[in-house]
Amino acid sequence: MAKQCMIEKEGKRKRLNKQFAKRRAALKATIKDKETGMEDRFEAVMKLAALPRNSAKVRQRNRCELTGRPRGNYRKFKLCRIKLREYGNNGLIPGLVKSSW
Repeated sequence: MAKQCMIEKEGKRKRLNKQFAKRRAALKATIKDKETGMEDRFEAVMKLAALPRNSAKVRQRNRCELTGRPRGNYRKFKLCRIKLREYGNNGLIPGLVKSSW
């Protein structure tokens, strides 16, 4: 089980990302557009730098929905490998079967 503060921090990052996504995308589009002037592009870069760092998508970490474990996660199920195996063996995930050969 992950620390509660780390789980809270991830939640805050998700909220910030959702809040600033449109603004960040608009600024990035302005920066990439070659038709805009250098002054406007520089101003967009400065505004992008002024946004909170935790609002960036790359700052987020995939975590298990049940335990908050940061490693060994399956995106499709949003579970860590340990809980996926446990729930799969108990038949709680539809369509998931333990392999054997």
